Amino acid sequence: MMGTDVTAAYSREHGVNELGQPIGQAVPDWSAASFPPHTSMEGHFCRLDPLDEEAHTGDLYDAFALDREGRNWTYLPHGPFPERSAFEKFMAAICRQDDMQFYVIVDCRTEKAVGIASYLRIDPKAGSIEVGHLVFSPLLQRRPAATEAMYLMMRRAFVELGYRRYEWKCDVLNEASRHAALRLGFRFEGLFRQARIYKGRDRDTAWFSILDREWSQLEPAYNEWLEGVRDSSDEQQKESLRQIIARHSKET
Repeated sequence: MMGTDVTAAYSREHGVNELGQPIGQAVPDWSAASFPPHTSMEGHFCRLDPLDEEAHTGDLYDAFALDREGRNWTYLPHGPFPERSAFEKFMAAICRQDDMQFYVIVDCRTEKAVGIASYLRIDPKAGSIEVGHLVFSPLLQRRPAATEAMYLMMRRAFVELGYRRYEWKCDVLNEASRHAALRLGFRFEGLFRQARIYKGRDRDTAWFSILDREWSQLEPAYNEWLEGVRDSSDEQQKESLRQIIARHSKET
């Protein structure tokens, strides 16, 4: 339960109504965000294209097959797919989703599809949107294109469409996903216990978010990191993204 100290802190930040009750900060100029157009997002290292069953199944199956142990799928409700026929059925299913918007991440050097990402829980009226269903093949993991893909999706949500809140959720036991969220500038919000059952086991869900007012600090940090990688001979940035984000936060 939230204590009186938390309530007092909210009252100091947001104010009270005529009854003396603490209330949320007014948002007088708010209008609903726009629903995302299912169109490509262009970057230097990668491009996000609308996922197409016919065009992308082959590349994705080959890329995901490089993960021979199936580690990419442990914390996802689907996969792994040792047989191509099963993967084709999976692709057909997600391409027909109405409440999610799937993209394929294309490596600009090879023009091959190397990963999947999606928008989900899209709520334009509240200005809230989630990024999820992330499957990065070994051809994408720890590459600049992976970071750039996440930047492009964030930028569309905040800059192009006017969202206020950008969410990331994962199984709390998925250490790699938790680490990735924090590296990308998300803030941990808390834990939803016994939130789901998948693959016959329990899941406690960790929630992370970025707010529109935080994006003003994150965007220049991303641009600095990506520019440094582009200018390097080996696509390596001397300063980590988390260090650059922390520095920009102090400067503002």
